[in-house]
Amino acid sequence: MGANNFASTAARGLGEFYAMCVDTFRALGRRPFQWREYLLQCWFIARVSILPTALMALPFTVLVVFTLNSLLTEIGASDLSGAGAGLGAITQIGPLVTVLVVAGAGATAITADLGSRTIREEIDAMEVLGLDPVPRLVLPRMLASITVAMLLNGAVCAIGIVGGFFFSVYLQDVTAGAYASGITLLVGPGDLVLSEIKAGLFGMIAALVACHRGLAVTGGPKSVGEAVKETVVFAFMALFVVNTILTSVGLTLNSW
Repeated sequence: MGANNFASTAARGLGEFYAMCVDTFRALGRRPFQWREYLLQCWFIARVSILPTALMALPFTVLVVFTLNSLLTEIGASDLSGAGAGLGAITQIGPLVTVLVVAGAGATAITADLGSRTIREEIDAMEVLGLDPVPRLVLPRMLASITVAMLLNGAVCAIGIVGGFFFSVYLQDVTAGAYASGITLLVGPGDLVLSEIKAGLFGMIAALVACHRGLAVTGGPKSVGEAVKETVVFAFMALFVVNTILTSVGLTLNSW
């Protein structure tokens, strides 16, 4: 009985999530669009994400660049450090840090906000007044999360390349000109576009998961905290699966 109840609850929750996603995409064509809410959410998500992004991008960059430069030095190819830094920053560090920040900071903030509104019965009041919360609350948050995630990914890529330059040139004695000329050897515009697509999908999925958990809160403040924890787990699971699939697709396309 316990297993059956868990399976039915999980299936119902998954069905409600997909229904909310369908309603959200259908709301893309509705007018008027909530521009004020969109801009407020862009600032809200960016405010809670910028500092974690900077603090995580630098250590990841140093780790990847140090490892690559050590290997390249061993085989006498230290002039290719720029190529390694560019490849690591654009294809791996940028999307990975975006996953961690969007799921760990942005999505949890959305869940806490909507969960608090739900337990205060603000969402029920909107529905009583005939206002659909999906186009007014969910859609602006999804688009704001996509926008901020893509901007964060670009910032992480830039931090990775610039940080790798200073670390390689001033700490590992790599020639500045060789580093700069090698950045575009292994990556090009296609890799950057794929990285941005990844970031946009990460932002979309994290926001949808966060909105669903926030709107599904029942009970008191304790339920909001549980929803926030569930958001982190579900978002990480979904985003790492998507990252793996898109990375595989990108490598396949590049091999052609």
